Amino acid sequence: MTTIMESPLPDLIYRGKVRDTHEMGDGLLLMVATDRISAFDVVMPNGIPDKGAVLCQLSSFWFAQTAGIVPNHLVALAVDREDVSAPPEIARRSMVVRRAERIDVECVIRGYITGSAWAEYKKSGTVQDLPMQAGLQEGDRFSEPLFTPTTKAEVGHDENMSKQEVEDMVGVETAKLLEETTAKVYMAAHEIALEKGIIIADTKMEFGFIDGELTLIDELLTPDSSRFWDASGYAPGKSQPNFDKQFVRDWLNSQGWDHEPPAPALPDDVVSKTRERYLEAHTRLTGKSLS
Repeated sequence: MTTIMESPLPDLIYRGKVRDTHEMGDGLLLMVATDRISAFDVVMPNGIPDKGAVLCQLSSFWFAQTAGIVPNHLVALAVDREDVSAPPEIARRSMVVRRAERIDVECVIRGYITGSAWAEYKKSGTVQDLPMQAGLQEGDRFSEPLFTPTTKAEVGHDENMSKQEVEDMVGVETAKLLEETTAKVYMAAHEIALEKGIIIADTKMEFGFIDGELTLIDELLTPDSSRFWDASGYAPGKSQPNFDKQFVRDWLNSQGWDHEPPAPALPDDVVSKTRERYLEAHTRLTGKSLS
């Protein structure tokens, strides 16, 4: 059974579901993507080997691809910095980033109807309480990407947010900028990924302010934060072949788990197949094997 490797680095200032953040001083942080995996906002008791490295290195790829749209917090990968003293296994899944004033909104954007959006649509004909056209099939592409923000819960489940609730939290101008920027990044990434045989069905982004400027933070367009579908097998009306953690979600649902802690341990075959999916996503999108 795979165990979760924890970071031995000092000065831990924050531990999220997946990432550990360490203070470096001078406005810099070391963000370590662990091999922990969460599903339905609950961390599993065992992790996925190489997952943290995929998240770190794939985020770096996407930050570079989208830097012309919006600034991001990445300074360098830890392996490229002499001032980061960390074992190689940790360095390969770590980023040096600038400290930001985080905006507590998960900027979810959906290009296709699937997951919780599909479940809601089947029940009420809406997605996040917004009326949708009749006759959609699972996996259909929306005419325009749909912005469906949620809260960013420290513990427990994220909750849907209305446009008004986002405006009340961050102001009308910032709310509009969040939606527009999320859509621009998603649409640009969708086109890049499609050329490489992957459909980005949906994703979530996080933003903060650095020196008063809206900035992408945390991770970007990874198998943890996105649904990656195999374009060659795409066909509406069914579950799509994927390169993300849907395999874990499907297994958990087959166990009758109620999505509340504690989660069941993932069996070895689920761990192995999930690892394979993450590595395939990285290779297809970047054109490189994981370093």
